[in-house]
Amino acid sequence: MLPPRPGGLHPSLFLASSVVRGSLDNHETRLNSDQIRESPAESASSRDTWPTADAVTHTKLENEKGEKGYYEQSVIHQLSGSTKIYLLDIARERVDIISEKMKLLPNEYLEELRGRLRRMLEGKAGPQQGDEFLVLQRLVQSRSDLTAKTLIRAHRVQLEILVAINSGIQAFLHPSVSISQTSLIEVFVYKRCRNIACQSQLPADDCYCEICTNRKGFCSLCMCVICNKFDFEVNTCQWIGCDSCSHWTHTDCAIRDKQIGMGSSPANGLGSSELLFRCRACNRTSELLGWVKDVFQHCAPTWDRESLLRELNVVSKIFRVSEDTKGRKLFWKSEELIEKLKGGLAETTASGVILTFFQELDMDSPKNTEAGNSSRLVPPQEACNRIAQVVQEAVQKMELVADEKMRMLKKARIALEACDSELEEKAKEVAELKLERQQKKKQIDELDSIVRLKQAEADMFQLKADEARREVGRLQMIALSKLGKSEDDYASRYLKQRLSEAEAEKQFLLEKIKLQDQDSRSSQSNGNGMGEPSQALLSKIQEILKSV
Repeated sequence: MLPPRPGGLHPSLFLASSVVRGSLDNHETRLNSDQIRESPAESASSRDTWPTADAVTHTKLENEKGEKGYYEQSVIHQLSGSTKIYLLDIARERVDIISEKMKLLPNEYLEELRGRLRRMLEGKAGPQQGDEFLVLQRLVQSRSDLTAKTLIRAHRVQLEILVAINSGIQAFLHPSVSISQTSLIEVFVYKRCRNIACQSQLPADDCYCEICTNRKGFCSLCMCVICNKFDFEVNTCQWIGCDSCSHWTHTDCAIRDKQIGMGSSPANGLGSSELLFRCRACNRTSELLGWVKDVFQHCAPTWDRESLLRELNVVSKIFRVSEDTKGRKLFWKSEELIEKLKGGLAETTASGVILTFFQELDMDSPKNTEAGNSSRLVPPQEACNRIAQVVQEAVQKMELVADEKMRMLKKARIALEACDSELEEKAKEVAELKLERQQKKKQIDELDSIVRLKQAEADMFQLKADEARREVGRLQMIALSKLGKSEDDYASRYLKQRLSEAEAEKQFLLEKIKLQDQDSRSSQSNGNGMGEPSQALLSKIQEILKSV
């Protein structure tokens, strides 16, 4: 059976960085063999039990947040300190309070918050980001108020950040990934698979085995039974499916936990030992040689050189511990083809060689069985029954695979239709926004033209006012100069008038003096002796002359 996990999404959207993964591993407590263990395979982190950070790291990060704004480098510098929100606030504050604050923040600031957490999960800012993420995750997972009922009131970006912190998967923050708010809440409360390419309701296929019920968020359709992780590898030997319960396990995890080993398969009934895989979910065994043969027969013709080399390496690791003849032959053949591929052998030739090898093993099997068991002849009826049993099992497996493929196809079609409808809605919104933008731009252009016209009018009036002001100054100067000249002319005429009057009075007085002199002389000659009036007239004439 091939892994029926969904494909089509780029793994880079879901793989946690090795830097963050290393920081998480350094803080993680050693688990027992029955608990979750790390897988060496590159896969997205999807644990149900997460490591915690010590109190010293927590205190240090809180102090740095208060002193330098360590948790957030906002692109919106105009926001005041009281209106900003940091990742630490989202991780520890009440849902409704943060939701109300986030409604008032601009989209640029919210996108910067998501970008900050994405960079933290990618580990691009150094190993210190791992400690910071552990603090946030510890705060989120220690809260009892984060339930489906309270998360309904959460802001969309707030909910995405909480889910990403809880799961450690950055795909929930990617702008091209759109998941409904209801699905995000179900992922947070472990009622839906956190693999966004799967999104199955949990427990998957209504499986209530010990594995599915005891692990929060475990999905038997796409997650490894041992490490509880998922990836997007399909048509590969890197995943082993159980023939009995259809749970899946990483090949590397099975080898590391010694779930692959020699044993007697009840299917052949011959008592011979072969390499088997023991499923941890149901504790039943499945044979590996036929499984590897099926994978290569179905998928090898489509593999490129890199994929074929990788699969041969996986087969080599699986059958390295094999002790039966067929398993050892497959191990040697894998090692031989790996060396030839590295030496330049074409991948099509190598695929043909390995497929021919599997056919030869099938042809050699009856001969070896007959040679090793010559003393025991199988009756024809028993042989027919065995063949019918094998065919029936193969048909059942094919039907299971076909049903699984149909179910995944229906799910993919529903997801595609949902994406198409959402894309249409987004296109309508974009068109409306463009139209509104054009209208706003037109209004702005009209306002700009009015402003320019008013500015030109103001400049013209200002110019006229300046000219009028200069004209007033010039007229004032002319008026002042004329006023001074008229005053001088008036004074001159007045003085001339006064002078002419004084001259006339002077002549009059002189004439009068002469008359008086004549009278005085006549009176003197008569013996009167009076000359005072003449003297008084003379003094009066002098005073008049002084005043002039």
